[in-house]
Amino acid sequence: MRELSVGDRLDQYRLVEVLARSGMASIFKAIDILAGHSLVLKIPYLQFESDPIFYSRFQREEKIGQRLDHPNLIKILAPRRKRRVYIAMEYFGDNSLRAQMRDGVVLPMQLALSYVRQLCEALIYIHREGGVPRDLKPENILINANGEIKIMDFGIALDKWSRRLTFAGKSSTLGTPDYMSPEQVGGQRGDARSDIYALGTILLEMVTGTVPFAGLNVSGAMRAKAESDPRPPSAFRPEIDPHIEEIILHAIERRPPNRYPNAEAMLEDLPNPSSVRLEGRAKSLKPISPEMEHFKHALVVAGGFVVLIAVFAGLVFLGG
Repeated sequence: MRELSVGDRLDQYRLVEVLARSGMASIFKAIDILAGHSLVLKIPYLQFESDPIFYSRFQREEKIGQRLDHPNLIKILAPRRKRRVYIAMEYFGDNSLRAQMRDGVVLPMQLALSYVRQLCEALIYIHREGGVPRDLKPENILINANGEIKIMDFGIALDKWSRRLTFAGKSSTLGTPDYMSPEQVGGQRGDARSDIYALGTILLEMVTGTVPFAGLNVSGAMRAKAESDPRPPSAFRPEIDPHIEEIILHAIERRPPNRYPNAEAMLEDLPNPSSVRLEGRAKSLKPISPEMEHFKHALVVAGGFVVLIAVFAGLVFLGG
């Protein structure tokens, strides 16, 4: 068996284009030879097919996706037969939200709010079905020419009818660092409010071109999330409507109880932001500057280096 490539046939499908490659799988656009329509195949690399953890992950992603049915979710299809591990899903184009925001492009406010309203609708449905995506990010959000969005990739969703399975099989810290909630950074499992944090972060990025704690390395950003407040949206876009700023800051509160309790509550504020009560969240923030965070990181690294030197010196002394 070998890795598949464009032109190969897999069961009833022919691979016609590589849409993306990740650390675990290739995403192909394919043609259903029997039905004649386009679709997408997510095919794991061969080294993962024999790994029971990744095999279970793919089976679980397929099971969750086939059970969910919502206009803002990519539909997972059921092939007639499968001679190897893969997931077949509907083709919705290859225009992702990440592509629209590339190079820090700021989206028009009404367009951003339209996307977030649709994402809220999808989250309401997923949460009611007992799922929690936990890896909501622009790369997993597809958009068509009519401005309709669909969420794809349920690989690390929780499922109340299944045992919890993590990406590595060992850790509950899942997600993409920029969009992970502080509780996930702290190693907690996360819940629907973790999705609210990710959604608030996406809205922030759409209207300002940046994410909380941008400019820090991964470890610095994760530590800052757990210990510090982010800078308010108005720090990056002074003319932003304070009601929109209030919505964003409500969604990305560091402590889960201070966030919107669910997607329904956030959705209620989106059609008419001017009616949102201003709670003064922007003024109450105590953000740490990137320079100070870099300094703290340097101290931690230096401290660890000193400890290593001390241990080495002790070993030399005992050995002498």
